[in-house]
Amino acid sequence: MLQRTLFGQIEALMDDDSSVGGSAASVANDMPRGPRHAYLLTGPRHVGKTTLAMAFARALLCTAPPHEAPCGHCRSCRLVEHGNHPDIRFIQPVDKDGQVDRNNGLLRAEQASELVREVAMRPLEGDYKVYILQDMHTANDSFSNKVLKTLEEPPPHVVLCLTADDRSNLLATIVSRCQVLALRPLDKQTVQAALLSRWQMDEAQADLLSRLAGGRLGWAVQEATSQSFLTERGASLDRLFHLITASRIERLAFAEALTGRRGEENIFHLLELWTVWWRDVMLVQSGCVDACTNVDRLGELTQMAERIQPAAVRSYLDLLRRIDGYLHHTVNTRLALDVLLLKKPRPQSK
Repeated sequence: MLQRTLFGQIEALMDDDSSVGGSAASVANDMPRGPRHAYLLTGPRHVGKTTLAMAFARALLCTAPPHEAPCGHCRSCRLVEHGNHPDIRFIQPVDKDGQVDRNNGLLRAEQASELVREVAMRPLEGDYKVYILQDMHTANDSFSNKVLKTLEEPPPHVVLCLTADDRSNLLATIVSRCQVLALRPLDKQTVQAALLSRWQMDEAQADLLSRLAGGRLGWAVQEATSQSFLTERGASLDRLFHLITASRIERLAFAEALTGRRGEENIFHLLELWTVWWRDVMLVQSGCVDACTNVDRLGELTQMAERIQPAAVRSYLDLLRRIDGYLHHTVNTRLALDVLLLKKPRPQSK
């Protein structure tokens, strides 16, 4: 009953294909015999994999009967709510110094060794210990092999929730020992409705974030609670608008500054922002304003759409996509940015 209720609440996140539907039904039907020892949640980053894993952990550890859903009031639920339940453990990618780094870090052998030691210990509060292994696609071979041994002979009190962008990036032997649940992006209306009802956002903010999210509810919630996201986004769009009419020297200076002060992941975020912007310009030129993402900047979008040739917009969008691909294959970042900024379309004179 617990898992039937839980997965009923999040079924909108899951793939529509029959194999996933069968997985959800299988998970629910397994509950009378206890939870599976391992689950693999796959889907795009920020689609809600960790949110789902935490919802499952909360429901599994709730001590109030009848266990059809977490009560939200027992000691276990309160500990989960405050992020300090002793029987829930996060294992996240780290850098070489052991600091959490979900952008460029790895799941490393020493983390797996610690996991193997810990799983032998009994839970401190309830009947289970839940380990959430985030971003399994970043695991090195040593980590994967050590975790595989735990998956092959799991203690009865341990449940592992693995998350990954794509199951194809994991060892087949790991995937085969997990109950696989594939999450898909939500439609814009569903994300907006959730932001309005559950997170009490105002209409304008919910509309904007649901457009920017690309179906990733987890991303929308994360950025909605950030004090800096909308401010930084606004500043980035202002710079983009300025660079349209900037000289070659200004453009190259911006590329140099960008390379020097931003990490690789932030450059990819900027490329994504630019790609969405120029896509919006193309949509305005095509008369599809309602499909635009940056609805709060329609004035600037309209100006660009009127003053830049559609062919130039399409060509630049293609260049953005190619540069993004090159940068994922260790092409010189500065050189790529120089090309991108020098090729940026210029408006026609009025």
